[in-house]
Amino acid sequence: MPSYQELPLFRKPVFGFDERSFRSALLSTKVVITCFKDAYVAINHQLDMRFREGEGVRNLIYERARMIDCLLHYAWHQFSWQEDIALIAVGGYGRGELHPKSDIDILILMEEHHNEHHVKNIRGLLTLLWDIGLDIGHSVRTLAECINLATQDITVATNLIESRILQGSEHLLNTLEIAITPDNMWANDEFFLAKVNEQRLRHKKYNNTEYNLEPNVKNAPGGLRDIQTIQWVAKRFFHIRTLQELNGTGFFADKELAILTDGEEFLWRVRYGLHLLAKRPEERLLFDYQKELAELFGYKDNEESLAIEQFMHQYYRIVLSLRALNDVLLQFLDEATLKRSLSNNITPINSRFQICNNYIEITNPNIFKETPSALLEIFVLLARNHKIMGIRAWTIRLMHEHRYLIDKAFRKNPDNNRLFIELLNAPYRLVTQLKRMVRYGILGRYLPEFGHIIGQMQHDLFHRYTVDAHTLNVIRFMRIFLSKKDINRFPIASQIITQLPNLKLLYTAGLYHDIGKGRGGDHSILGAEDAFTFCQQHQFTNREAKFAAWLVKNHLLMSSVSQKQDLSDPEVIHEFALKMGDQMHLDYLYVLTVADMNATNPDIWNSWRASLLRELYLQTKRALNRGLEHPVDKQELINDTQQTAMEQLLKNKKVSEQAAWELWQTTGDDYFLQETAEDIVWHTEAILYSEQTDKPLILIDDQYIQNEKVITKLFIRAKSTYNVFAAATTTLDQLNLNIQSARIYSTMSGYTMDTFYVLDQEEKTFGDNTDITEKVITTLIEEFNLINNYSDIIKRRTPRQLKYFSSPTRTSIHNDTTKEQTILEVISPDRPGLLARLARIFVEYDIALMTAKITTLGERVEDIFFITDSNSNRLSDPLICEQLQQSICTQLDAQTIDH
Repeated sequence: MPSYQELPLFRKPVFGFDERSFRSALLSTKVVITCFKDAYVAINHQLDMRFREGEGVRNLIYERARMIDCLLHYAWHQFSWQEDIALIAVGGYGRGELHPKSDIDILILMEEHHNEHHVKNIRGLLTLLWDIGLDIGHSVRTLAECINLATQDITVATNLIESRILQGSEHLLNTLEIAITPDNMWANDEFFLAKVNEQRLRHKKYNNTEYNLEPNVKNAPGGLRDIQTIQWVAKRFFHIRTLQELNGTGFFADKELAILTDGEEFLWRVRYGLHLLAKRPEERLLFDYQKELAELFGYKDNEESLAIEQFMHQYYRIVLSLRALNDVLLQFLDEATLKRSLSNNITPINSRFQICNNYIEITNPNIFKETPSALLEIFVLLARNHKIMGIRAWTIRLMHEHRYLIDKAFRKNPDNNRLFIELLNAPYRLVTQLKRMVRYGILGRYLPEFGHIIGQMQHDLFHRYTVDAHTLNVIRFMRIFLSKKDINRFPIASQIITQLPNLKLLYTAGLYHDIGKGRGGDHSILGAEDAFTFCQQHQFTNREAKFAAWLVKNHLLMSSVSQKQDLSDPEVIHEFALKMGDQMHLDYLYVLTVADMNATNPDIWNSWRASLLRELYLQTKRALNRGLEHPVDKQELINDTQQTAMEQLLKNKKVSEQAAWELWQTTGDDYFLQETAEDIVWHTEAILYSEQTDKPLILIDDQYIQNEKVITKLFIRAKSTYNVFAAATTTLDQLNLNIQSARIYSTMSGYTMDTFYVLDQEEKTFGDNTDITEKVITTLIEEFNLINNYSDIIKRRTPRQLKYFSSPTRTSIHNDTTKEQTILEVISPDRPGLLARLARIFVEYDIALMTAKITTLGERVEDIFFITDSNSNRLSDPLICEQLQQSICTQLDAQTIDH
């Protein structure tokens, strides 16, 4: 143990830490670990308490690093060291920054390895640090090893650039610093290219978007690593320690340094809070913590938005501005490093713009001030020439400085309106230009209603992106359709869009379809009003303006009808066709709907939903061609289906015509309206061919549309007493299979014939997988025998993300005046076993299920059930209807709490 004279003071004040008492305690005890642990716990507690009380995070980050410096100082001096060794802080700790659960990265640097004294002391020091509870990330290397590794690995070199001495030989660190200068390794241009490539790969990992629902505050685009990338390159090029040293040198334009430091401080605050709540080095802003952080930072729910939405809105706006600044500063550094020695290759465009080394720039600094419309023109020129790689940094900066010119008069200027429409009609990279306009603050100023939705999140799992990112994604899909790059996936949309006479109408509807969100009221109506105003302002004809507004107002109609209504019902098709009115309205709405669904959430669009939308489109097209005054006659449809099915049965020669007709006489009309002739043949032959008439018949096969498997069909024929829906939903839930839709038919012979449309957990068909189909059949048979002895619904773990989007179950119920059926709608948070629970409730209330439309939208389900009482009549007792709805809400919400 060192003596009083041998234990030097740290001599750097640490707020709230009594160094002299700590030093005295170390000198008076043989168990020094306790002293270190107590000090470490006390300072962490003090810093965390100050954070919760709202103290500036920058002070806390620096003080934590300084406190660790102090502890390492005294830990180092528990051992006797020779002069040829150094303890060095590297990485973030080397910058003097330390978050609550960040690794404390240290380098123990030596002249050479072969020193038993050093080896023994290093082992003792590291053991002490681990025993204290410090999260140490360490490396032990000789000077030669460090230089060799830094030469080969840009990450090692970057860490060493930010090194600082903690204890020991400063000469060693000085020697290392000289060895890693640009003159000796990683020249400025090499270093720049390596860091930019590193950033590009990192951004790609996060889909090149700032708008992930659970963003990584450190590594995602616009995150802390983007700030650090600028710092690393600038420090190396300008030979500085901090970016503040560059203020006033021309590297930063007005306000840029403030954007960088304020953004860093906000992200530090978020990261500090994450570490505090997670009690680990968590960098992902998970749903688990978003709500807690919003509350911790003082956000409050209001009429327009939740506290968590306000917090994330601010987060997204800040990272968007940081990424834009990252673009500008890295391009500036690119020009200062890689392109400094190159001669400028200038290609004039007009009096305002020219191309310099494949980047567009203004011809003089006063262009935007003298000609404000150039703020829009530059994006039109980019969209005309796909060879232009981007905008030069100094031009972007001048755009930022002159954004204030985009005011009410600018927005009403016909020349500017013409330029914006010209951009929508441009041939190249429209979405890229719109994204640039958002990032550089142009689009939100030109369209203030769009500016309102920038960074606006929707707190659910259905909407994967912020409103503005989703909106631009809609237009991206429209451009994909137009290019036919994915024609196999979107055959109809890719064909239709090339025939649309006016694409600016489609793009306008895409821009405005969700623009009314976050303002209260029906966003479709608000958006339609804004779209109409936009069209009038931009010299659309009155007919075009009304058409665009109609598309926005009805942008949810087609997906809703396809997923929630019975497309085999001619009346549903006729009613939808009446709302369309003509083929043009149907074509535009179909393309908008497909783009909207795909841009909302990549998991929403699957082969089944695609087939439903395709069926609605084609049936409506036929209805329009036939004439709205000539609706389809139901009996005619039934007769056509039976005739087609019978012709195929007779051709197959497996069953007699008489036997088939006798079977069909026991089946209601809905069966022949909803099932295809092909499936009726499949069912009829299996039923009549089966010798075990008293046992349930179960058939499984995949359904094909245009040679593509879209869904797996599960057909069950069983005695009505088996409660097939309850048994099937329970079984399929057990097997992790998802019901997309269900059709239930009761026969006059006491049987139920039910068709379930199912996909596996990966949204794929499984009809050709004998292992799964045999297991489904076996498990179903077993479940039929247990139907009257159910205990608890099968319990599976609710996915983590679903737990944070719990909202009360909502129901609505009304009678179908055209049929003897009651329509029940259930909107509830999704969770395992939901359909099985509903099936049990139907059994309890003696309710017969006729048809079900199952729709899962992210974390919630919106299911439609067509039901009757046990006598096949619609529910007429208001009390029973109220009790049924209450039971559903109570049991489903209790299930959510259980999970």
